[in-house]
Amino acid sequence: MPRLVMKFGGTSVANVERIRNVAAHVAREVAAGYDVAVVVSAMSGKTNELVAWVKDADALYDAAEYDAVVASGEQVTAGLLAIALRKAGIKARSWQGWQIPILTSDVHGSARIADIDPKNLDAGFARGEVAVVSGFQGIHAETGRLTTLGRGGSDTSAVAVAAAIGAERCDIYTDVDGVYTTDPRVVPKARRMERVTFEEMLEMASLGAKVLQVRSVELAMVHRVPTTVRSSFDPPEAARPGTLICDEDDIVEQQIITGIAFSKDEAQITLRRVKDSPGVAAAIFGPLADANINVDMIIQTVSGDQSTTDMTFTVPGADYDRARTVLDQQRETIGYAQIEGASDVVKVSAIGVGMRSHAGVAAKAFRALAQKGINIRAITTSEIKFSVLIDAAYTELAVRTLHSLYGLDQA
Repeated sequence: MPRLVMKFGGTSVANVERIRNVAAHVAREVAAGYDVAVVVSAMSGKTNELVAWVKDADALYDAAEYDAVVASGEQVTAGLLAIALRKAGIKARSWQGWQIPILTSDVHGSARIADIDPKNLDAGFARGEVAVVSGFQGIHAETGRLTTLGRGGSDTSAVAVAAAIGAERCDIYTDVDGVYTTDPRVVPKARRMERVTFEEMLEMASLGAKVLQVRSVELAMVHRVPTTVRSSFDPPEAARPGTLICDEDDIVEQQIITGIAFSKDEAQITLRRVKDSPGVAAAIFGPLADANINVDMIIQTVSGDQSTTDMTFTVPGADYDRARTVLDQQRETIGYAQIEGASDVVKVSAIGVGMRSHAGVAAKAFRALAQKGINIRAITTSEIKFSVLIDAAYTELAVRTLHSLYGLDQA
């Protein structure tokens, strides 16, 4: 029988009534002839509650014990869903990460999946059981300690399980009915896309779209797991198809620009009059990397006498103060005259694999933004996207301008 992985997020399993609704969605796919593995998150708000308990017990908590506590939320959901499925007459059993097992690194709180042995799930399918898997968790083989994959890790669990069992596809059920051309709260004319490529979805996820976790898209792309984003709030008997994330070859007609993403979690730092000499970039960005601060956009402007340079770059907004502290500590080594910064900035990005074969796509956007009086602080490009850094006050205007510019308003 073909195999299917279904993943349900926290809002989809927020209470027992919603868990019964999830059971009805699973029943539909079982009736369609699939062997089904269901990966579940903790009930909405439960992980935050567990984290708060840990911090209340000890602000300097042990990371391994933190994992032992916060992973319990998914265990509760898995057990409740297995009970609901059995009540509906469907064979089911719950699986914790270590029981499968899902083997991970030993970085507690943000472990990465190393391997999944599917033999236990295979045996369950042979017995006609639906496998209900606790997402977000695994086990480190050497220490035998339970680990967690970080926020959004249940998406990663689901795609990894799908790859391990050779699933036909992985359906990610959430509170939206698919991937949109941009945030519908900003652009009411935003449309749900029927299909989007792995590469485009990876860019969207990393550039601010909150539909899927970046690591889950990376896994899907590497293992070529077709992944669908669907709504768990659709009636189980009339569920809409959602958005399929797939290979570029599976999309017959591709638009130049597929979607517009934006990220408000950005901050800009500028170092003035840095000595323009070999090794200066390493002196700036090395300490930031050592502090696990990710640097994105980088602009270097050389002075007229070519002896000094201004270096501008962006960091995540949450790391802004920490980045300033690191650079202050390295001032003598770097040799800059002044440091400036801004946290009221936003990165707006246009994504589309069609950019590979079309020239002037970004220039068209720059003109349109200029006509709206929007100043661009920084620009970065890749093969299938470009991003601009602008003042936060112009976010909605910029997103709407680009959305219309590339015809994404049109059905």
